[in-house]
Amino acid sequence: MVDESQESKSQETTHFGFRTVAKEQKVDMVANVFHSVAAKYDVMNDLMSFGIHRLWKRYTIDCSGVRRGQRVLDLAGGTGDLTAKFSRLVGETGEVVLADINDSMLKMGREKLRNIGIVGNVSYVQANAEALPFPDNTFDCITISFGLRNVTDKDAALRSMFRVLKPGGRLLVLEFSKPAFEPLNKAYDAYSFHILPRIGEMVAQDGESYRYLAESIRMHPDQETLKAMMEEAGFENTTYFNLTGGIVALHRGYKF
Repeated sequence: MVDESQESKSQETTHFGFRTVAKEQKVDMVANVFHSVAAKYDVMNDLMSFGIHRLWKRYTIDCSGVRRGQRVLDLAGGTGDLTAKFSRLVGETGEVVLADINDSMLKMGREKLRNIGIVGNVSYVQANAEALPFPDNTFDCITISFGLRNVTDKDAALRSMFRVLKPGGRLLVLEFSKPAFEPLNKAYDAYSFHILPRIGEMVAQDGESYRYLAESIRMHPDQETLKAMMEEAGFENTTYFNLTGGIVALHRGYKF
């Protein structure tokens, strides 16, 4: 006899870019994308954003309020750009955890950070954002940079982040969002769907993965929707800041 709850679970669907897929398939499909792009991830970030991603991340660091001795979770931390900055901010008495669901990205991050001499106060954890393997009230700050849109159950992930934050802690979500001006939106669409996959094909030999990434941006909640989702998960004083005309937005919320 088939368990009805198992059957209904297998029939649940979600988005993988513009495609509709079974929820249980998405994790593996996203994993395959990032296994494919890991080796060229940093190069492609510079090419795709014309280097502006460094300014977006610097702004995130500035808004984090992280101080010496604190504990920080860099979730979906990839190749460790934010972790490197946080490591210097928290100092020897603090700790930064670089977490990513994808082991290829985690390996790239570990290698990159060790090559620049960051070893003492950083640890590495392979983790699913929907069920973080940390005790309640562990971190002073959590960041997730260009990772939330790839999570299957974003509401579960936000609740999980809220749980592991200390009271007084804050979450910062840096993610592609909806451009605030229609002419910019049209230009951005043309770039994302016609130029970006070609760059991915030439540089990473993988145009399909970058086509998915462009589609995943369009399927991600807009600024106000994500703000409401964070508030539903328990975050307070939630605000967002549009960067580069809303192509990217930084959301910040607190746990009180």
